Amino acid sequence: MDRKRIKILMAEDDDDDFLLTSEALAEANVVNPIDRVLNGVELLAYLKREEKYTYLKKEPLPSIILLDLNMPKMDGREALEILRKDKAFRKIPVIILTTSRAQEDILKSYDAGCNSYLRKPIKFEDLIKLMISFKKFWIEIVQIPDVI
Repeated sequence: MDRKRIKILMAEDDDDDFLLTSEALAEANVVNPIDRVLNGVELLAYLKREEKYTYLKKEPLPSIILLDLNMPKMDGREALEILRKDKAFRKIPVIILTTSRAQEDILKSYDAGCNSYLRKPIKFEDLIKLMISFKKFWIEIVQIPDVI
C-alpha cells in the first residue's frame, strides 16, 4: 500500500488524549489522514459504514486502528474481540494505545489479536518519540494490505 494512502482511525474518548496524540503525530511528521471515533460502538459503526458513517460507503477502510482500551459504551477490549472475529476487519492492524500498564490488559489484548500494545507516556516529549517510532514501523516499514 502506498504510504500516503494509509488512513489511521483512532478510537479515543478523551478529547485531551486525542488532541495530544494528534499533535504528537504531527510533530512526528505523520501526514496521513486521521479519523476519530469515541468508543467501540462508534468504531464498529464506522467500519461497517452504518448510522452516521453511511457517507463513507465508497471510501476505503482505515489501514490502521489506534485503539484505547478504556472507553464508554463498548471498551476497546470488547471491540477488539469483535473485530478479530469479523473476516472483513481482521486484516486491519490494531495497535492498542492506552494508559493501562496492567499485565492482564497486555496479555488479553494480544490474546484477542492486537498487533502491538503501546502505553501512552506521561510526558509530551515521550509521546512524540513514541509517535516517531509508530511512524517508522507502521507507516514506513510494515507492508499493510489494501483492506477493501
